[in-house]
Amino acid sequence: MAQLYKKWNWKHDLWPHFTYDEEALRGLELQFSQNTGTVLGILKHVKESEKEDFLVDILSNEALKTSEIEGEYLDRDSVQSSIKQNLGLITDKRKIPPAEYGISEMMVDLYLHFDKPLTHTQLFEWHRMLTNGRRDLVDIGKYRTHKEPMQVVSGRLDNPNVHFEAPPSNQMLKEMEQFIRWFHNNHFEQKQELLSIAKAGMAHLYFVCIHPFEDGNGRIGRAIAEKSITLSTRKPALISLSQTIESAKKEYYNALEMYNTTLDITGWLEYFGKTILQAQENTLKQLDFLIEKTKFFDSYNSLLNERQLRVIQRLFKAGHEGFLGGLSAENYVRIAKTSSSTATRDLVYLVRQGVFTKTGSLKSTRYFLNIKRNI
Repeated sequence: MAQLYKKWNWKHDLWPHFTYDEEALRGLELQFSQNTGTVLGILKHVKESEKEDFLVDILSNEALKTSEIEGEYLDRDSVQSSIKQNLGLITDKRKIPPAEYGISEMMVDLYLHFDKPLTHTQLFEWHRMLTNGRRDLVDIGKYRTHKEPMQVVSGRLDNPNVHFEAPPSNQMLKEMEQFIRWFHNNHFEQKQELLSIAKAGMAHLYFVCIHPFEDGNGRIGRAIAEKSITLSTRKPALISLSQTIESAKKEYYNALEMYNTTLDITGWLEYFGKTILQAQENTLKQLDFLIEKTKFFDSYNSLLNERQLRVIQRLFKAGHEGFLGGLSAENYVRIAKTSSSTATRDLVYLVRQGVFTKTGSLKSTRYFLNIKRNI
């Protein structure tokens, strides 16, 4: 019953004037700036065709992972096809389900219009995109209007654990006018000079504490954080923020809950700043991987037949984290659509040519692409 006496942050007299210890974030801000410069430097050395693949991968992963954080699992191929379609790229013309199309449309819109002001209209458009195909919501493309409290709860229906309660619906227009004004002042007017990672973390927490929509607040809140980052760097961020959050989802929700009753959010900003850095580092690994991929094909492409090339392209599709557990002979047979004897000859050849490295023996034998392993 103690939770009934919680004083949510929006009930504080000084709401929404968040405070934080700037010195505690100085090191994170410096690393953020260095990482930003490194990413931009590496991008200059990536071929245009590879940049296109990189963009599709980043946006697709973010669309998938921001949905998974909310417990919604989408089809990767449909999301990628939809991302390409929304970017005006060549697609396989497949029929895209509404949920996959909606989140992809939002991610591409965020990327293409990163430098535009945040407005009510923009937020309503994102909400319509996110709720594409939904029939269970009353308020689509507008702020919530229901009279019931907007609560984040868990546990049994007869004994719920209230993690947070947002401001009532009749305050939404006032709260969101104030939020959009704050966002504009800190990203366009520069009236209050906040650290870049502080702006992004504060924007996310501020928005989700208002919780203005009937559903989709987490996904839109993470998009707002990415928009904040891109406005600070003046370039599309292209970072795997949602992917990083999803990999430690419990920590994310714990941090949100820990700072929904206070306006001193130093700890939240430290957590969120470290998350941004991890997302940047993941981007750097992906870019390094793309460069190594280009070098790999420059070295080995002329040595590969169509069957071998199919398998290697499948391995590269797994990304910088690699093909889980390595490639087995059975995997090779299935991907190449060939016989066991042909697979054995191919694998011996590929190891001899230096295309693959080999570990283990007999049924435990696994093969890995011979690329730089520290990416």
